[in-house]
Amino acid sequence: MATASERIPVLVTPQEKALISKMAQDAHMSMGELLRRAASSFRPNEEEEILEGMIGQILKTSAQANAAIDEALAFVEDSERRIAAMESGRTR
Repeated sequence: MATASERIPVLVTPQEKALISKMAQDAHMSMGELLRRAASSFRPNEEEEILEGMIGQILKTSAQANAAIDEALAFVEDSERRIAAMESGRTR
């Protein structure tokens, strides 16, 4: 790896700096190394694709859940009608 010789000033809050410092200490590396590794592994397009896939799956399963709920409600309504008919002495 080439020797680092360029600076990128980044402003962070005191809380963010403390968190970055703790993460770097826990990983036994400098804050600069931690940030370089984090930046080099960041892939926004890949993350967007993953999120889009997750959203698609959520929409699919939500639609399936809604259909199952609708079927259950229709079954309950039919059952209530049958019970009411039996209680009133009518048959269908």
